[in-house]
Amino acid sequence: METIGSGTGEPLHAGLPSAVVQRRRLALSGVRGHVAKGRDFTRHALLDWGWDGTDTSEDALLLVSELLTNASLHAGGCIELVVSAGEVLRIEVFDGSTALPRRHPSPQRGLPGGHGLYIVQRLSDRWGTHTHEHGKAVWAEIEASRLTSGRPTTR
Repeated sequence: METIGSGTGEPLHAGLPSAVVQRRRLALSGVRGHVAKGRDFTRHALLDWGWDGTDTSEDALLLVSELLTNASLHAGGCIELVVSAGEVLRIEVFDGSTALPRRHPSPQRGLPGGHGLYIVQRLSDRWGTHTHEHGKAVWAEIEASRLTSGRPTTR
């Protein structure tokens, strides 16, 4: 299993969060509207875990959107979304491609495209990839303390 971290290209030895309390899985292979379904699924998990209503929880939903969109555009589609709660919120998007994600050297300001991994890096505490026998997963983590202490958002 190879893991690449934080867009540096450096190997990162990070397995699952050390204290996973809960894990939820959403199958997405062949599902239409998978980004909206993934966001809704994650929103419900955050609510159940008491991590909703903060700016950081909104960042987590944006991470889900970016990871799912990247899998659709660059890896042939999403197979599964996994969200885990513990010392961190871990978001994993599984796809069927073994090609590792690459950041664009310099995305054009004001133009669409090429910004996804910059957003993932900016909003998460850590991110990376790991390969498996059927493809790879791209993951991002947010420290639980950020989710509980974040400033509430207006609804």
